[in-house]
Amino acid sequence: MPRSLASADLAFRRLAAVTTAVSLTLGPATTGAQTLDWGPVDSLLARPGTMQDGGVRRWSMPRTDLRVVVDGVQLRPAFALGSWLSMLPHEGGVMAMGDLVVRDDELNPVLSALQEGGVEQTAIHHHVIRESPRILYVHVHGHGDPRTIARAVRLALARTATPPAVPSPAPPPALELDTMAVNTILGHRGRANGGVWQVTVPRVEVLRESGVELPASMGMGTVINFQPTGNGRAAITGDFVLVSNEVNRVLRALRRANIEVTSLHNHLLHDEPRLFFMHFWAHDDALMLARALRDALAETNSRPPRPE
Repeated sequence: MPRSLASADLAFRRLAAVTTAVSLTLGPATTGAQTLDWGPVDSLLARPGTMQDGGVRRWSMPRTDLRVVVDGVQLRPAFALGSWLSMLPHEGGVMAMGDLVVRDDELNPVLSALQEGGVEQTAIHHHVIRESPRILYVHVHGHGDPRTIARAVRLALARTATPPAVPSPAPPPALELDTMAVNTILGHRGRANGGVWQVTVPRVEVLRESGVELPASMGMGTVINFQPTGNGRAAITGDFVLVSNEVNRVLRALRRANIEVTSLHNHLLHDEPRLFFMHFWAHDDALMLARALRDALAETNSRPPRPE
C-alpha cells in the first residue's frame, strides 16, 4: 500500500476507535423533539449544530479546502461546496438527511464508510457543470439513533480532505449585491452566508419521506444562491424542488432566460409526493437573473411571497 494511503487508513482507524469510545460513554439518548440532547451528537461530528425551523438540527461541513472554478468564477463554499447533515427527532430516534461534497477519488471510500455505518445513499450526482476539479454530491439518509448516524458520517468525512470546524472563521467580505431588490423581486427574504445571498422557498404541500413529515429545513425547499462577482453581476446556483407536472414548465422558464439546467434527479427514495430536484447555473446581471427565477418559481406550487 502506498505510504499516503497507509497514513490515511491509519488515521481512519484511529478516528473509528475514538468515535466508538465516545458513543459508548454517552448513555441512552432521548428521542423527543423537546428532550433530545444534541451535545453528544455535536461531539461525535466534532462541530456544533444549529437549530432550524421545525425542530431540525443541522451541521455544516464546508469544503474550504477546495478551489473549484466554473467559467472563471471561483465558487465559495457556501455557494455550492457545502456538505451538510440534518436530523429531525421523531418516534424511533431521528430521521437524518444530508449532502456530502466529494472529489471523484473520495467517492467510493466515502460510500463504503457510510454503508458500514448503516447510513444509506439516495443520490449521487453533479450540481454544476464545467467545474474544475470535478465534484460530486452524495445524498445520505439515516434513521434511528442519532449517535450511530453521526459516527458513520464522521468516519465518512475522515475519508475526505474536509477541514475540521473553525471556532471563529474570518468574516466574509460585504456583499456587493442589492439584496433588498433581490428580495423584492423574488418575494422571499434571503440571508447572508459566507459571502453568498441565500433564499429558500418552501412548497405548499406537506412533504413526507417514509411517512415522516419533513419541514423545508430538511432540504425540502427550493434553494437559490447568489454569489456577487462585481458590477451588479452574480453567479447563481441552487435547486428547484418540483413535482412531476412542474418539471418541464420550470425547465422551459429557465432556458427562456438562458439559465443552464445542470442536473435533474431525485434526492429521496420513498417521498410523497414524488419530488424532482432541478439544479441550475448562470452568471449575469443579478437582478435580471432574479426576475427569471421569479418567473420559474411561478410555475411551481411554492409558498406565496410573504407580505412586507
